[in-house]
Amino acid sequence: MIDAVGNPQSLLLLGGTSDIALATAEKYAAQRPLRIVLAARESERLDAAAERLRKTGSTVVTVPFDARKIDTHAEVVDKAFAEGDIDITLVAFGVQGDNEQGWTDVEVAREMAEVNYVAPMTLGVRLAEKLRKQGHGHLVVLSSPAAERARRSNFVYGSSKAGLDTFFSGLTYALDGSGVKVTVVRPNYVHTKLTEGIKPAPMAQQPEQVADVIVDAVRKGKEQVWAPAQMRWVMTVLRHVPRVIFRRLPF
Repeated sequence: MIDAVGNPQSLLLLGGTSDIALATAEKYAAQRPLRIVLAARESERLDAAAERLRKTGSTVVTVPFDARKIDTHAEVVDKAFAEGDIDITLVAFGVQGDNEQGWTDVEVAREMAEVNYVAPMTLGVRLAEKLRKQGHGHLVVLSSPAAERARRSNFVYGSSKAGLDTFFSGLTYALDGSGVKVTVVRPNYVHTKLTEGIKPAPMAQQPEQVADVIVDAVRKGKEQVWAPAQMRWVMTVLRHVPRVIFRRLPF
C-alpha cells in the first residue's frame, strides 16, 4: 500500500514506454525499490524502458499491451495484478495525430478516438473493478488542456481527450468511499517522443516536471491538476472568451 508519506510499493504503467510514465516511476523508485509492471507494445523501446527502471533496484515485469486491441485488455489487467495489489496505476498512452488528417481521414480520426478515449475508458472500467476489490489504490490518467476547449489547430485530438477527461473526472465521484483515488493530470506541451516535430507551446514542460506534479498530486489526494499549475488559470480565462473572439486567436 501507499505509505504515510505517499510512497507506493507497486506501480502499473499503461503506456510503459511513455517518457512521463518512466520519469514518474524513477521519482518513486528514488525513495525505495518498487515492483513495476510495464504494459506496452513489445519492442526494443519496451525492453530499454524495463532495463532503465531495473537500474533503480526495482523489480520490473513487462506485459504486452496494444491500446487498439480492446478484446485483449482484460487479460492485460489480469496479468498486471497477478502478483499482487497495485498501489498506483498510471494511464499514460496516447497519440497526438495530425489534426488536418483527423477531420478529413476516417482512419486517422478513428485511431485518435480509440487510443485516446475508447481504450482508456474501457480500461478504466476494468481497473476500477480491480481497485475496488483490493480496497485501495490510486489511478492517475494523463489528459490535456486541449480537453477543456476545442481549438482549430487540435480539435480532433482535443475531442478525444475531452471524452477521457470527462470519464475519469466522473470516476472520482463513482469511487468515492471505496478507498480508491483518481487524479486527472492536464499537462501543457511536454518535450517527449509524442510531441517531436511539433512547435513547443508557451510554458512547455520536461517529463520530470510533470512527474513532480503527479507525485505531489497523489500525495495530497488531488483529483485534478495542471502542469504547470499556471495552466489552470490560463484555461479558466480561455473557457470564458466569447466564441467570436476565441476563433480568431492565433493558435
